[in-house]
Amino acid sequence: EVQLQASGGGLVQAGGSLRLSCTTSAFTFNDYVVGWFRQAPGKEREGVSCTSKSDGSKYYEDFVKGRFTIVRDNANKAVYLQMTSLNPEDTAVYYCAADEWCSMIPEPMDYWGQGTLVTVSS
Repeated sequence: EVQLQASGGGLVQAGGSLRLSCTTSAFTFNDYVVGWFRQAPGKEREGVSCTSKSDGSKYYEDFVKGRFTIVRDNANKAVYLQMTSLNPEDTAVYYCAADEWCSMIPEPMDYWGQGTLVTVSS
């Protein structure tokens, strides 16, 4: 079973930046894609970004394009989400998830981290 740990959340002012990390001890990390999802208060969980097993293909939802960057480091079994130009609408609990294929909807993803809270103040 793949266990994921998401970290790096915190409080930031609008316009600021944060980098989230998703790490794992899974031996077969390279066999999984890794995606980031978020869930704002009172809203459903939604996809943010996903990277392929080799980091060769990356996917972003429109609302983060140009602001967020997903980077994968297979040597260190980690995936990062660099977030810039944050705005209050980005406030949410951010989760990383792993599966065989990228999905921008949460249901198909098999393995989930515990989430890290990002709060953007205006």
